[in-house]
Amino acid sequence: MGHTPTNMTSAVLGAGGLMGRAIAANLVRNGVPVRAWNRSRGKAEPLAGLGAHLAGTPGEAAREAEFVITMLADADAVIAAMADGALAAMADDAIWLQLSTIGEAATERCAALARERGVGFFDAPVLGSVRPAELGQLVVLASGPDGLRRRVEPVFDVIGRKTIWLAEAGSGTRLKLVLNGWVVSVVEAGAEIIALAQAFGLDPRLFFEAVEGGPLDLPYLRTKGHAMIERQFEPAFRLTLAAKDAALVDQSARRLGLDLPLLAAVSQRLATSAKEHPDKDMSATYLTSAR
Repeated sequence: MGHTPTNMTSAVLGAGGLMGRAIAANLVRNGVPVRAWNRSRGKAEPLAGLGAHLAGTPGEAAREAEFVITMLADADAVIAAMADGALAAMADDAIWLQLSTIGEAATERCAALARERGVGFFDAPVLGSVRPAELGQLVVLASGPDGLRRRVEPVFDVIGRKTIWLAEAGSGTRLKLVLNGWVVSVVEAGAEIIALAQAFGLDPRLFFEAVEGGPLDLPYLRTKGHAMIERQFEPAFRLTLAAKDAALVDQSARRLGLDLPLLAAVSQRLATSAKEHPDKDMSATYLTSAR
């Protein structure tokens, strides 16, 4: 049976990344004590000014935390941080909240590490980018033991505007892969359509004018399309991470024996674009198609 926590102290591992820093800052602003760690300490320094404690190691961050949140770039980074003292330092009743997008195999590995250590584990990737993270407007895809739900709910309520509760750990990751498949497909399709319009000598804004208010209109496509047209690629979500996520979708599709050529092609194109523009926003995949 869960309990309502009186101590919501949260360790945030990966607190220097765009998403990790935004989540940690939002927790602090909502009165949650945060112990922040990042491999490059300087990237997490702004959190100290908000009142977070900057830890020198993952183990130091995890030692006094009820919740250990991982928000890191990929599976290797997540597992390395937890193996580098965080798991060993966690209290027996602490809970690991794994928010990164790392795919099916790595999520299974994390769940196994948590079982070996004897701590609670939630596979809870999030939908949304930096600004929603700062505002606590993410969508949390929570999967894990039902008996611990009441304990983790207050943390997810701070992080997100909505929590979708799923079954066993791994379900959250699978739903995130479905959602990411849609997101990367929309962005790549928009990039190619805008490039096509421009090659025809058309102002691509005419495309958005034509679909405005109808069933083909899509606010997210408008946001990313505007960035492409203006060539403004300040990263809300880095292209290299979008390429990583697209590859995870493709890998799962292949594992399932599915023939999904669109998702495979999007994965290949984002991988190509990420080599040229890794730190730009994912909308910069447009530059690979544009003349």
